[in-house]
Amino acid sequence: MSDLRTLYQEVILDHSKRPRNFRLPADSNRQAEGFNPLCGDRITLYLKLDGDRIADLAFQGSGCAISTASASLLTETLRGKTTAEAQELFGKFHDLVTGKAKGTDSLGKLAVFSGVSEFPIRVKCATLAWHTLKSALEGGEKPVSTE
Repeated sequence: MSDLRTLYQEVILDHSKRPRNFRLPADSNRQAEGFNPLCGDRITLYLKLDGDRIADLAFQGSGCAISTASASLLTETLRGKTTAEAQELFGKFHDLVTGKAKGTDSLGKLAVFSGVSEFPIRVKCATLAWHTLKSALEGGEKPVSTE
């Protein structure tokens, strides 16, 4: 299991150092802001919805390695998905990082966050982008806080 844990740590560090989709898209039609006061993570998530499908998504902000990697992997995972699929993945991801998930097979690369459940204080870092996504999908106008 230590080899797998090492691989997971490497993926998280890679996405933290070189986040994917860290940009301000010109044609987004939804956005939401999120803040984790405990860690200081801040994110603005931008979505381009085409009907019920997420055509594009990107983010900007600053945060710890887990928060940044989570936002990066979220943007890679959800592009092309429907809003219903995104909501379903939100639930599965939340279950994973809170230790409620039974398996990680359906999560693909998101499984790298399975160890977060061992550090409850880091759950808010891992889920910030996801809560912000949920707010953007619902058209929320107030910034999301993990507190």
